[in-house]
Amino acid sequence: MPTMIDAERRLLANALLDFSNERFVLLSETCIPLFNFITIYNYFVNSNYSYLGSFDDPGRRGRGRYNRRMWPTITLSDWRIGSQWFEVQRKLAIQIVSDSKYNPVFQAHCRPPCYMDEHYLPTLVTKICPQLTSNTTVTWTDWARGGPHPTRFVRKDVTKVFLNRVRNGFTCTYNGGLSHICFLFARKFHPSTLQPLLEMAPGLFGFNPWNFLPAIAK
Repeated sequence: MPTMIDAERRLLANALLDFSNERFVLLSETCIPLFNFITIYNYFVNSNYSYLGSFDDPGRRGRGRYNRRMWPTITLSDWRIGSQWFEVQRKLAIQIVSDSKYNPVFQAHCRPPCYMDEHYLPTLVTKICPQLTSNTTVTWTDWARGGPHPTRFVRKDVTKVFLNRVRNGFTCTYNGGLSHICFLFARKFHPSTLQPLLEMAPGLFGFNPWNFLPAIAK
């Protein structure tokens, strides 16, 4: 049965056919941009790294999902977990779609509570080219309420204070220096948030989104 990872690899493979594409971002329908296109574009093209979360979780959600049948191709010390929403440079995208060693192992032995979209890419990158990624994601998600799914934001949650906190309220490393721009996208946003987001966009992004969405504006 096709998996989420199969779909992601096919998307990357198709995007790689255009040689002008150098950066590849995977987002969901509940994601929103936190900055305008120019800021996001410059952040990526000037970065030395890809942005794919990958960390070693010793708990039940991390190492607890490892299947010993993956050994010796993938060992427990190789095992990683991370967000499925990523940004990768062309070199890493080629490595992902070309993998024929680790993907079959996951296909054969990753069964619930193991989920390929949370473990395959973080583990693969750790195995083949850890130097190419920052080990962080640029898509902000709120897990503060606990549970298997992140917080879903609705219309009443969307305020300028909230968005600016996500935009500038963190400190991270960017090309070896400190930066307050750590997240370029955020999720999960309910469709009811579209109206207030569009109303705030001119001040946040420096342009009028209604010019691009005449059907919605009507």
